[in-house]
Amino acid sequence: METTIATPKVYEKYKVSVEEYVRFKAQGFIVVRGLVPPDDVRELNDHMDNLLAGRETIEGGLIMGDLGKKPRPMTPEDWLRAHMLHRQSAIHERFLLHPRILDVLEALIGPDVLALQTMLFFKQPGQPGQGYHQDSYYITTFPDTLCGAWLALTRADEENGCLWYSVGSQNEPIYPTANGQAVSMQSNIGDLGMIENPSNTDTAVNTVTRIAQKYHEVPVVAEPGDVVFFGGHIIHRSHSNLSKRPRRSFVGHYCNARSWVPWNHGDPFEGAAANSLHILARGETHLPYAQPKFGTPCAANQPQSNKGAGPARPMSMMADDTGMMSMTMHRDKDDES
Repeated sequence: METTIATPKVYEKYKVSVEEYVRFKAQGFIVVRGLVPPDDVRELNDHMDNLLAGRETIEGGLIMGDLGKKPRPMTPEDWLRAHMLHRQSAIHERFLLHPRILDVLEALIGPDVLALQTMLFFKQPGQPGQGYHQDSYYITTFPDTLCGAWLALTRADEENGCLWYSVGSQNEPIYPTANGQAVSMQSNIGDLGMIENPSNTDTAVNTVTRIAQKYHEVPVVAEPGDVVFFGGHIIHRSHSNLSKRPRRSFVGHYCNARSWVPWNHGDPFEGAAANSLHILARGETHLPYAQPKFGTPCAANQPQSNKGAGPARPMSMMADDTGMMSMTMHRDKDDES
């Protein structure tokens, strides 16, 4: 069994540039190179090695193989990905709340950030990819502010099944299926229609293909420590790992903490939304939120120092004189314009 690390690491804050912010909006994703330090990447790879070798176990861990197609029990060689392990494992909670990743999210969807989901991809040689899909089809937030953060733990390239994005599709609505999945995400779009078999790797049966083919699809080659940030609407996929190398990655999903989240990875929750089960990573919110189970420092357990010090002046992410994005107080109404 693993143990909780008592002393958190200190990281230099990452400042998002205006160019990065604009590129995220223009193409639906950005790659921040070397965002997570090599020592951290090594730590998570060691953890995965230990899981595969049986040197570590996770109580209640949701280990899945080949998208659920193989019968359980599975051997470690079958493991493709694991979901929501931040609720059972300190290291997964720490990477979900990694300060450098939250720095970027603070600029892209914040300043208030709610941490929702973790996924750990083993993607060993010969294992399949995932077909065309939109993440907001699966994870519902109102307003829809979903953002993924995909951390490369090994090199990801076309041979071992890197991510592919259909640039421009981030402006598409979320397409629902006939069984009701994602129907509530859109309203009053008369010609929206329905899709079938999202995430299926067979483009002949996955009808998200017809939408993706309207756009230019690009592969994203990533090195260990690179993080790909992408919005919930952009259509993306990956192919099978045709190499002799694993394609490992750690993925977190987040939304603005002031969004209503009727989602809990398929598990039941009380009331109309599950915000109380998700961790406040940055900023503040008027909605309920959860504490990190393993005590990882974040906004949920480290309230801002100016709370209770009187009315706070509103702040926004704005560009400074150097072209970097930073939190800036609004001017008083009698300030010079």
